[in-house]
Amino acid sequence: MSQTTELLILVIALAVLVVSVLLIRRRQRVDQADKDRENPYAVSTEGEKRCPHCGMFNQWTTQTCVSCGRHLAG
Repeated sequence: MSQTTELLILVIALAVLVVSVLLIRRRQRVDQADKDRENPYAVSTEGEKRCPHCGMFNQWTTQTCVSCGRHLAG
């Protein structure tokens, strides 16, 4: 390949890299803004037990975790 073609490929690759980084940073900002916003719906954990393995809340009558399938004590 000629030197001009190699330079063009390098410039295109650099442009793709820059655009990718900018899109990733933008997505991180949007995700952080979503986390900072308060949820308008109330969440109650009364009558539920938490799985010691994965942390998922389960109904108090459930014997196995709905997320990881492990046995729940109590």
